[in-house]
Amino acid sequence: MELKPSESLKIDAFSMRVSGIEDVDLDRLHALSLSVNWPHRAEDWQFLRDVGEGFVVLDEIGRVLGSAMWFRHGADFATVGMVITSPRLQTLGAAQWLMKRIFDEVTGRDLRLNATRAAKRLYLSLDFQPEKTVYQCQGIARAPTMAGSGTRGDIRTLDAKDIHAVIALDAAGFGVRREALIEKLFAHSVGYGLFKGDTLSAFALCRPFGRGHVVGPVVAESDADAVAIVQPHVAGHSGSFLRVDTHMKDGEFAAFLAHSGMPVYDTVLTMSIGKRLADFSVGGAATPMTFALASQTLG
Repeated sequence: MELKPSESLKIDAFSMRVSGIEDVDLDRLHALSLSVNWPHRAEDWQFLRDVGEGFVVLDEIGRVLGSAMWFRHGADFATVGMVITSPRLQTLGAAQWLMKRIFDEVTGRDLRLNATRAAKRLYLSLDFQPEKTVYQCQGIARAPTMAGSGTRGDIRTLDAKDIHAVIALDAAGFGVRREALIEKLFAHSVGYGLFKGDTLSAFALCRPFGRGHVVGPVVAESDADAVAIVQPHVAGHSGSFLRVDTHMKDGEFAAFLAHSGMPVYDTVLTMSIGKRLADFSVGGAATPMTFALASQTLG
């Protein structure tokens, strides 16, 4: 029987203890993400704390040396993210220690995360299986001149009466109902919806994040609809920093992002334990798909 991870860890002259992420000042969390060149602002950390749970690793004087978070959806699924260890601890086992603590909290759930190249080996050792590449597309947005081909319907700004339709469409695209998360994202975002008659068939949310704004999640039935629903956000942020995280390597949507000033900047790898991405898809010609993640942390 595997022993539960201890509340403290001593490695290479560092004595560390674990604490709840909600008990740490935001400026110390922000300093941690800055130490590994992640773009998260203090406000982004607060948003994640509002929708998830996590641990931090502290040294003897209270400095944050590591973090890990998880986000539960329903009874059987969770995403994992914000697994960070300070540069001096990255080769000393702190991340694995944190992950084993998370496993204790999410026992029996299907898990999904997005791994950096540096972290891939760690997650493979913990039995995560590789899935799809996520393309981090970002840059100074340019007003789009490329229109979605064959899109039908009316695009309008989303408002409070649309939230239930957005939650349902996100669940169809993501494969898991994320009601609490989508409600929180909706409250922090500007959203556009594509309506065919009275039915919402695509949506895109955009909120402040990191160096500027991030568009996501984006759920649509086709590349053309995804382009059409993201266009207003790109136009609204022309000349400013904009980011989209997508599994789409090729096709009309990927070309649209590059054409709009958001080429691929970096990649991460979606990995899972339990059900695979394909297991959450219902298939079919008009099946909603997630064209852009809410974020790499949230999926």
